[in-house]
Amino acid sequence: MKRNFLLLTLLVISIPVIISAQVEQPEAVKTVDSVDLDRYQGTWYEIARYPNKFQKKCVGNTTATYKKLDSGRIEVINECLLKNGKTDKAKGKAKIVDTKSNAKLKVRFAPAWLSFIPQVWGDYWIIDLDKEYQYVAIGDPKRKYFWILSRTPTLESQTYQEILRKAEKMGFAPNKVIETPQTVETSKGTVIQNPQT
Repeated sequence: MKRNFLLLTLLVISIPVIISAQVEQPEAVKTVDSVDLDRYQGTWYEIARYPNKFQKKCVGNTTATYKKLDSGRIEVINECLLKNGKTDKAKGKAKIVDTKSNAKLKVRFAPAWLSFIPQVWGDYWIIDLDKEYQYVAIGDPKRKYFWILSRTPTLESQTYQEILRKAEKMGFAPNKVIETPQTVETSKGTVIQNPQT
């Protein structure tokens, strides 16, 4: 009787181990090998992203503009259209964490006098980048944030799906991604989505 109980106990304990071994684990979040910051700077259009609290009021027409500074840091300007028809503008700074690849950065939008506090800096990892610098995917090691940006307001469907597939292998969830309209207008608080050209 004791032997049967022991065998049953071992079986129950081993089941979760067997199941977890069969579940395919995602790859670690990895950045691209190298980023040319001169080519990277300029304006990018947001194609899609994970929902996040600091873009909650944006209804579309979202862009990110990067400019290299003499200090070695990067100026970041994010803009989007609000429901009231105004443009929201957030200005921040980015610093390079991995100078070998330039693909790992930290970004802050808090005032400069708070820059000594680690918590005001957010991870900005370039995890996918077109060789011609026409699109980019950005994430973070905890998979909390995700963006797809493009040099143009639209991105071919095939390219978009390929980016999502690559990100999914690193543990990002395509079903969480929301697309960003780039032809939005507002009228008296009503959001009007114009057809993409």
